[in-house]
This record gives sequence, C-alpha cells and structure tokens, in this order.
Amino acid sequence: MQLLDIFLHLDKYLSTVIDQYGAWVYAILFIIIFLETGVVIIPFLPGDSLLFAAGALAAINPTLNPIVLFVLLCTAAILGDTLNYWIGHAIGPRAFTGSIPFLKHEYLVRTQKFYDKHGGKTIFLARFVPIIRTFAPFVAGVGQMNYSHFITYNVFPRLFLWQYSLCQEQL
Repeated sequence: MQLLDIFLHLDKYLSTVIDQYGAWVYAILFIIIFLETGVVIIPFLPGDSLLFAAGALAAINPTLNPIVLFVLLCTAAILGDTLNYWIGHAIGPRAFTGSIPFLKHEYLVRTQKFYDKHGGKTIFLARFVPIIRTFAPFVAGVGQMNYSHFITYNVFPRLFLWQYSLCQEQL
C-alpha cells in the first residue's frame, strides 16, 4: 500500500526517491509521464505537480540535470501521446460498430469532422489542460486525424517550450 501511495504521489516523495535511487529517478519519471500520457485509462498519475517538483529539485539537487530532465520528459510525453493516438486509432472505429449502444457511428463521423477542422488547435491547447491532454490524443486517433498533422502539433508545443527555456537561461 505504501508503494502505491509513493507512486501516486511521487511529487511529495520525489526528494526521498532521488536520495535513495539517484540517477534511476530519470527512468521512474519517464515511466510515469509516459504512462500518464500514453494510456488513456490512467490519467490520474501525478503529472503537473510531478513536473513542477522535478524542476524545482533539479534546480537545487546536483543528481538531476534540468536539461536532461526536460529532454527526457518531453520525449516521454511525445511517445506517450503517440501511443495513445495509435490505441485510439486501432480501437476507435471498432468500438463504433453498433455493439456498444451509446457509441453511435454518427458520433465517430462528428469526431472525424471536428478533428479535420480543429485537430491541430485541440492537440496544441490540450497540452495545457490536465486530464484533457490524456484524452485528446486518444480521441484524435479515434477520429482518424492524419498522423503527420497530429505529430506536428504533438511536438510543436514542446519545441516552443524548449526554445523559451534556452532563451531564459541566456538572460
């Protein structure tokens, strides 16, 4: 039970985990961010609070390199979103075959039209909204959003943040 509590509230225990596991904390953080963004049924993992805690600790703890942490966690989020997209892409159309009463084919068509028109904005803006950021890639996959369009808007916000953080370091 205590291990589950630590996993679900890693942001509170992060300093202790760093002291006990050292550089292995990179792998732990990668897995949590990857799972939070990549598996649509577990958006309850500590995302934002964990990122803020990791960033703050990277500023004061020599075990964590802020640049390595940033690149690693962006990679985890991009890969997680990509997995989530492909899960939605594979499962989505099959779920709308009529076997599940509340999933009507009409809803799939409406989702596809929405993502054709607003997909890029949705993926970009979802980065900044907890819970929604987990479901948006899945729904983009369900709606059969073009993958190259999806990946562009999945990566762009992170590249923007990377450029912004580099500019801040130079000031």
